[in-house]
Amino acid sequence: MSKIDHFSKNLCLPVVAAPMFLISGPQLVIECCKNGIVGTFPALNQRTTEGFEEWLVKIKEALNGFEKETGKEAAPFGVNLIVHKSNPRLQADLEICVKHKVPLIITSLGAVPDLVQAIHSYGGMVFHDVINKRHAEKAADAGVDGLIAVTAGAGGHAGTINPISLVAELRSFFDKSILLAGCLSNGQDIATALQMGADFAYMGTRFINTKESKAEEDYRKMIVESNSQDIVYTKSVSGVNGNFLWPSLEKAGFTKEMLKQTKDVDFGKELTIPEEGKAWKTIWSAGQGVVSIKDNPSVKELVQKLRTEFHKAINKQQKWLSKFP
Repeated sequence: MSKIDHFSKNLCLPVVAAPMFLISGPQLVIECCKNGIVGTFPALNQRTTEGFEEWLVKIKEALNGFEKETGKEAAPFGVNLIVHKSNPRLQADLEICVKHKVPLIITSLGAVPDLVQAIHSYGGMVFHDVINKRHAEKAADAGVDGLIAVTAGAGGHAGTINPISLVAELRSFFDKSILLAGCLSNGQDIATALQMGADFAYMGTRFINTKESKAEEDYRKMIVESNSQDIVYTKSVSGVNGNFLWPSLEKAGFTKEMLKQTKDVDFGKELTIPEEGKAWKTIWSAGQGVVSIKDNPSVKELVQKLRTEFHKAINKQQKWLSKFP
């Protein structure tokens, strides 16, 4: 069995729930894995490396307990590491990931061969966020196992390239796993991602409104009430271009003119300022997929719904084969 086949053998859908800053925690990860999709979280959602390790232990113990109780294997989980010079915790957090043999590492803002080798040393996998071909080629050279195509309309730090174009461009030189991110909110979107040539759907915004996420109630409500025009693409929040909910920016005092400004990327500063002072605490990210989100289900309910929609979409596509044999 290949590495990726072993990784995906316990999945009920080809879905990775993306790591979302301040939103993804142990409860969300555990429920995703118990229900057959990959659950992930950013290491920096815990303010210290010690706290990060406590979360890893909690997740592993919960999933081990689930497997003993049910006799079923849970889906694998993953951790997002920010590979940027301003992240002072990278090496310490990486060592904890190696210690606990985290199955999947998702890297952002930098692809480093030494990090990939460290994860490969125990059989783990590395997927890397990319928004264009140049970034993808660097990640491929670093030896990553998968590329996450973060396309136009995706939540968080996103790109601007059409998903059809970017997936095709990546597939032209990369024969390992490709994950598609950007406006994926239902089971039909998952089927569409596969039809475009991706191996997995990478879904973030859709999981903000699950009962197990750490999102505030006002955040959930804003997503339900928003449409695609409410998503603003700017680097004025974190120094890296990303998509944000305009109502939250406006409430925080932003003007349209301010959205054209930028700031220095500094994850070290983000770690040291008080919780109440964090920009991301009151400025909320989301993708254009908000147009399809009108409820607040549990992860279990959401996965069941996604499965039903996915099978319906695949069956519909199969019918076309009889018309065009």
